[in-house]
Amino acid sequence: MAEAERETLETGVLIVGAGPAGLSCALRLVQLIRGHPAPPLQTDSIYVLEKASEVGAHCLSGAVLDPRALRELIPDFEAQGAPLDSPVTSDRVFYFTSSGAWKLPLNPPFLRNHGNYVVSLNKLAKWLAQRVEGAGVNIFAGFSGMEVLFEGSRVTGVGTEDKGLDKNGKPMSNFQPGTNLRAKVTVLAEGPRGSLAKQLISRLGLDCDREPQVYALGIKELWEIPAGRIAAGEVIHTAGWPLASSQFGGGFIYALSETKLSIGLVSGLDYGDPRFDPHSAFQQWKTHPWLRRLLEGGQMLRYGAKTIPEGGYFSVPATATDGALLIGDSAGFLNSQRLKGIHLAMKTGMLAAETIFEALCAGDTSARSLGKFEGCWRASWVKNELWKVRNFHQGFEHGFWAGAIHGALQYVTGGRGWRARYPARAGHERMKQLSETYTAPPEQPKTDGRLAFDKLTDVYHSGTHHEEDQPCHLKIADFDICNHRCTAEYGNPCQYFCPAAVYEMEEVPGGAGKRLKINASNCVHCKTCDIADPYQIITWVPPEGGGGPQYDGL
Repeated sequence: MAEAERETLETGVLIVGAGPAGLSCALRLVQLIRGHPAPPLQTDSIYVLEKASEVGAHCLSGAVLDPRALRELIPDFEAQGAPLDSPVTSDRVFYFTSSGAWKLPLNPPFLRNHGNYVVSLNKLAKWLAQRVEGAGVNIFAGFSGMEVLFEGSRVTGVGTEDKGLDKNGKPMSNFQPGTNLRAKVTVLAEGPRGSLAKQLISRLGLDCDREPQVYALGIKELWEIPAGRIAAGEVIHTAGWPLASSQFGGGFIYALSETKLSIGLVSGLDYGDPRFDPHSAFQQWKTHPWLRRLLEGGQMLRYGAKTIPEGGYFSVPATATDGALLIGDSAGFLNSQRLKGIHLAMKTGMLAAETIFEALCAGDTSARSLGKFEGCWRASWVKNELWKVRNFHQGFEHGFWAGAIHGALQYVTGGRGWRARYPARAGHERMKQLSETYTAPPEQPKTDGRLAFDKLTDVYHSGTHHEEDQPCHLKIADFDICNHRCTAEYGNPCQYFCPAAVYEMEEVPGGAGKRLKINASNCVHCKTCDIADPYQIITWVPPEGGGGPQYDGL
């Protein structure tokens, strides 16, 4: 549709993403407004844009919450009824072989969780949103940001998606043109590999002189098991099998109660074998004798998958520019050693709010003024925490055992290790072609429908829903590469690395080989395809607002 047909709305602050970072930013702005005699904006001029049908529906994490930032934001969060399923009561770490489980005699300091809580991020986001909306902030759920709006190099807001387009991009009877939301300051809090953040970073070169961001894929299920097998608040991590020693990752078991578990496997997306299937590895992990005893007789309730920014301090891009800030996972604020990012997302959201408020009071939202955010987070405990683990993930470049040695050395040297700054490569650059791999295809676990499940069964349990008749939100730059070159060189790894069976190689009628079929309605919005494709020709963009998973309780 013509640009003139799009409505334009003006606001003060536009926050894209109603996760812990975006909601903390909004709530801190509210606190500053209430504490100022003549605030430069009112709460109703703060807009929060959320692509899910409701707040929390796309929020997924392990999750063990370090409450440090939450306590700063809401000191009486416990009295206010924050949804904290259980305080952590104990920690254990195991090294798995295919049949054995060896408990570490001492837990690494970074995996000691005394004072933390086992939580559902979905529930926490909903709880925060109630406080944000109760203060008069406008939260618009079911609306996706499709493009960053610019005037020259200055960000002026975000354009939302057109609704009611058919799969060919033509307006249907229910067509509604998108809206241009113009704001004095735009905050991108979209989570990992945000589509708008990707546009902004690329256009303005905000990652210049930074190490490339590297990611892992976390695959999770929520289980209900018979009582008496585990205590509420137990936190268990595993290393080793079924991941190869060359791979980064491990498993987790978090007891929300004595009968409800969050379990999952995190796999680094910087592996070499193009046939590695993270979902299959997760299903295989659950068949380990130790886990089988824990889960047998239980029931899988929910499923989800999410990528995790693991690059650390040296991978964080410039977080401020004219008219815009990057916070939370969108900027890579995550401690990969501790497996925690919620508290960092919240704290960066709060610091962003303080920077924005000061800038609006001064009437200056340029890069010079908003650039103070860089100084704020670097002067806070965010920098202190990330600096101590600045080379952690990069230390695993040559596998688990080398990484363990690097990790120990980095711990004693305050995060430095062998050198001041370990180099990094984007994960997709590490994938080998079929001609370079000499191993047999990874073992595929048997799916019995009780302990191990196929991808489509898990997708069903994610609550994922998309309108079938809408443009495909997975943009392929060149199908010819997929159907011919990738088939020969990599064996079409998209059909393996996607945890939702979105990508399928189907037979071409007449026996003329195979072609790529995209089952976009399966997508759980993990962004793995956008990250791991060796040719970087897959671009994930938001589907029509409201589509996607429904991560209730995850």
